[in-house]
Amino acid sequence: MSNVLHMFPNMGPDEMYLVQNLTKDMTESQAAQFANFYGSRRKDPQLILILTLLGFFGVAGLQRFVLDQIGMGLLYLLTAGLCFIGTIVDLVNYQRLAFEYNQRVAQQVAMMVKASV
Repeated sequence: MSNVLHMFPNMGPDEMYLVQNLTKDMTESQAAQFANFYGSRRKDPQLILILTLLGFFGVAGLQRFVLDQIGMGLLYLLTAGLCFIGTIVDLVNYQRLAFEYNQRVAQQVAMMVKASV
């Protein structure tokens, strides 16, 4: 399990706790499989921050598309980030947005890995 955590050096404490809880009952091979799948699907909070900042200078809502929130992405795109207010809110909450997405993905990957036994 500790090998899994070392694969993600930029993981925050909340996300680290989540991954520890999800992988505590897994074998080493399951944990390695989890790390491979989760690592390819998780979103780095810094990427969300950069995409949100692009909303001020270019296309608003990219961060929502990346987080699989297509409806909100379209709304931001068509309303210039809800007149920049939504973009500012996302700028403040970018870490929470990334964590919520990563939490969903981690739970899906853990269920998939445990079901493949």
